[in-house]
Amino acid sequence: MSPQFRQTVHTTCPYCGVGCGVLATVTDAGVKIQGDPDHPSNFGRLCSKGSALGETLSLGTRLLHPEIGGIRTGWDEALDTVAGRFRETLERYGPDSVAFYVSGQLLTEDYYVANKLMKGFIGSANIDTNSRLCMSSTVAGHKRAFGEDLVPGCYEDLELADLVVLVGSNTAWCHPVLFQRILAARRADPKRRIVCIDPRRTATAEAADLHLPIRPGTDVLLFNGLLHYLRHNDCLDFEFIERHTEGYAAALNMAKETAPTVPSVAAGCGLAESEVAQFYRLFAANERTVTLWSQGVNQSTQGTDKVNAILNVHLATGRIGKPGAGPFSLTGQPNAMGGREVGGLANQLAAHLDLDDPGHRRQVQEFWRSPRIADRPGYLAVDLFRAIGEGRIRAVWIMATNPAVSLPDVHAVRRALSACPFVVVSDCERDTDLSRFAHVQLPALAWGEKDGTVTNSERRISRQRAFLDAPGEARPDWWIIAEVARRMGFGAAFDYRSAADIFAEHIALSRIAGAEKRRFDLSGLQTAYDELAPTQWPVDAGNPQGTPRLSFDGRLTFVAVRPQAPAHAPDTGYPLILNTGRIRDQWHTMTRTGKTQRLTGHLPEPFAEVHPIDGSRLELTDGALARLESRYGSALVRVRFSAGQQPGTVFTPMHWSESNSRQGLVNALVNPAVDPVSGEPEFKHTPVRVVPYRPRWYGFAIARRRIEFPDAAYRVVIPARHCWRHELAGEVLSEDWQRWARERLGPEGDGWDDWLEFADPRAGRYRCAWIVQGRIEFALFVSPSHELPPRDWLVSLFGQDALSETARAGLLAGRPLSADDDRGRIVCACFAVGENTLRRTIASETLTTAEQVGTSLKAGTNCGSCLPEIHALLAEAQH
Repeated sequence: MSPQFRQTVHTTCPYCGVGCGVLATVTDAGVKIQGDPDHPSNFGRLCSKGSALGETLSLGTRLLHPEIGGIRTGWDEALDTVAGRFRETLERYGPDSVAFYVSGQLLTEDYYVANKLMKGFIGSANIDTNSRLCMSSTVAGHKRAFGEDLVPGCYEDLELADLVVLVGSNTAWCHPVLFQRILAARRADPKRRIVCIDPRRTATAEAADLHLPIRPGTDVLLFNGLLHYLRHNDCLDFEFIERHTEGYAAALNMAKETAPTVPSVAAGCGLAESEVAQFYRLFAANERTVTLWSQGVNQSTQGTDKVNAILNVHLATGRIGKPGAGPFSLTGQPNAMGGREVGGLANQLAAHLDLDDPGHRRQVQEFWRSPRIADRPGYLAVDLFRAIGEGRIRAVWIMATNPAVSLPDVHAVRRALSACPFVVVSDCERDTDLSRFAHVQLPALAWGEKDGTVTNSERRISRQRAFLDAPGEARPDWWIIAEVARRMGFGAAFDYRSAADIFAEHIALSRIAGAEKRRFDLSGLQTAYDELAPTQWPVDAGNPQGTPRLSFDGRLTFVAVRPQAPAHAPDTGYPLILNTGRIRDQWHTMTRTGKTQRLTGHLPEPFAEVHPIDGSRLELTDGALARLESRYGSALVRVRFSAGQQPGTVFTPMHWSESNSRQGLVNALVNPAVDPVSGEPEFKHTPVRVVPYRPRWYGFAIARRRIEFPDAAYRVVIPARHCWRHELAGEVLSEDWQRWARERLGPEGDGWDDWLEFADPRAGRYRCAWIVQGRIEFALFVSPSHELPPRDWLVSLFGQDALSETARAGLLAGRPLSADDDRGRIVCACFAVGENTLRRTIASETLTTAEQVGTSLKAGTNCGSCLPEIHALLAEAQH
């Protein structure tokens, strides 16, 4: 019987800042997810993560009821407890003794209510957000140059540009829908060029026409050199400079002083002179140039200066606010910009108004009718948790984020949370690395259940609409905050009945911003909330349909920036540079993306990517384990050799937490140094050492339930279809592996009658499989070496109701009798196409292009982020 379809809902993806439109249809068989062909951000395309959203909506790990001290309670008791403890702390220690730490995962309406409560009614600016960790350097750079946090361009500019420059952004993996739009534009006009500036040779670099593998931390030098080159070669727009800018002379003099020649820039950046010269010539020759950047620029102790160095070259050439030309910041989270609109950072006021402007503060206070207003910046994220640890903040409310995993020097953060007298956590998930520190847990709605708005990287406001019922007692974040405010005595100002009420107030407050000549203005927005279509601000009397591209009539500011070394340099004790970041199919701490095998199959374990030269010198083994160590902590990860990694550097993803990876907490290593202007941490440059880890045994276990394996020093838990996969290594050898396995499985249950095993005690090898009523329940493989059979075929067996005789015959070998039955490691997550399937098809059908592979297997035809690996397999086959 075919599934019964209910109404299709137009909503917005909850992942990155591209802000893709999604069509969600609830059926009897589950939720069907499609890209929205009418949404102007994606025109129907979705990346691997977005395509798999329907597989991440399970409730098994959800927080569904309020808890106090880990014990379920009712909403009234929980809310009264939070309000009472915050009120007592305020009365005893003052408004700066409490704090909120919020998230770009919140909707604008949630953000608005939290900011209003903290700044207008509690009277402190101690509300900061995880956007501090990814976007605050861009915010600060925008404010220095434009006077306001503005992204001038729109996504259409990426398709109109003759030159796209990508700086510190693996766009192919982190913003794949946008990257495919860029590649499609180049295919339509092969004269268009893409330049990638990144220390690593990433999937983005592979697709670029020119890759500059810049020495980490030298971006300011490169762009200062470009500014001086443009002037020296008469490529500046002096009319634009004279009419619209100030500070040009100082910026140019600084560029000339610090980056006088192409050879000096090349030497400082670790590049070939020809590479620098080619980039400079391309930039000079192409008026329609868009420069995009992301965390590789922002997450630095001089991130703000890097942003302004980029903005300077666009101001100098007048390439801003024009079709196909402009500087463009790629946002990391779905609503980082929406949070900035309502003042969600500790040094902001709402509606792009200035916290340090008494007139702005007075207007916002009068609008809110609040008893007080914060009059100075609050603690920024890293300092906020330092203040908690030092006892200056005695009550903190953390919403929709996990600082126990995501902040630098995370063990210090955990010590601070352990010492804090009162910690409140609003979240969707019950058991996280953060939840163990919570005195009160409040169940929030998740994507698909909540209703509100988000703003993407191009200033486009889109609706997230609910298509699922609220589970358990979960509630909207704005409702939870408003209920606490009411119990603190501020009820009249927080009497909201819906998210629409809050958005209407947000629009009304933006009128003040418009009157103060701020570009953020929603005063012309007349569409009913439920019918709101994706719209780019400003929306005012002159632009009632929104504004795709910003023009500038006022004064823009050049900022003279001097190249500086990163805060911490490598030394003999810690000789390598650690760079952290994201991978293709995972998001933040994996509480959503980690639920589906489609997304866990590509890169299932935490890893350290090192150059083979370093690997050999450090006596590392590709595929084995190594320990990363810094002055702040350590992590145990899998080693991956990559020629795309610069010698002397290490790349490690940031997604794994202690909930799914014992000793895999990468941010335990990261130094807590921050940009002095933005407060953004230095995630891209921590001195580390890498040492081989030589356990007594390696292994993996696949089981129908999650098993802790407490005596495994290395344990990564990977959800898979119908089972859990456990990657293991240990320092204590068992004398009886059969007993060891059965003890971890627990009581005998259905008996051990159908227990297959192979044991070679002298060689230290053991393999077993437990079958119950014809169905596999458990498999364990142990070896003194990391070289073990692939896991993918074994995992697939757990989806069978009864094992075939040929499958049983291959069990202890770890591979099928026929190679055709093993698809291999997932390469294309969108269509679940494995590496072995690709190799066989390329060979049997003599395929030579990615287009042919797509026609045959569909691989690479959706988000395209797997195309670099497909190209590599094609090249391997041709070789």
